[in-house]
Amino acid sequence: MDQSGLIVVVCTGNTCRSPMAQGLLAHALAAEESPLKDFRVVSAGVAAAPGSPASANSVTAMKKVGLDISNHQSQPLTEELLEEASVIFVMTETHRAIIQASFDPTPRHVYLLREFMPPEADTEVADPYGGPPALYEACRDEMVESVPSLVKFLRENTT
Repeated sequence: MDQSGLIVVVCTGNTCRSPMAQGLLAHALAAEESPLKDFRVVSAGVAAAPGSPASANSVTAMKKVGLDISNHQSQPLTEELLEEASVIFVMTETHRAIIQASFDPTPRHVYLLREFMPPEADTEVADPYGGPPALYEACRDEMVESVPSLVKFLRENTT
């Protein structure tokens, strides 16, 4: 794995899933030893407009687990972010396909956020956009469940 120290978490609009995943992963890595605690985690969207805040339901769902993402500002996924990233975590196979089709050369370090979960686990994180608060909390919980597998992957692939 490239040692740039940047992890990019990607969803569609960069206002619901990826800001929550960014907060959860950054929080988990901050508790690790170097080099893991030195990673910078950012998020972006494959169809994001720049400067939008995280959705109110995402902010509330994260506050319930003690994390504040209220200062989040959305950003589109760019070639520069992809080039700088050590690893990219996406929410769905569609996000991975969009990245692979849209950027040349095709980034080789793109993984599903839940790719390293046990085989019986769902690998994709559904979009809660427009849903009730409980849907955002369920989405957050799916991401919380995946964080240990991401930390393990990073630990095993970072020197």
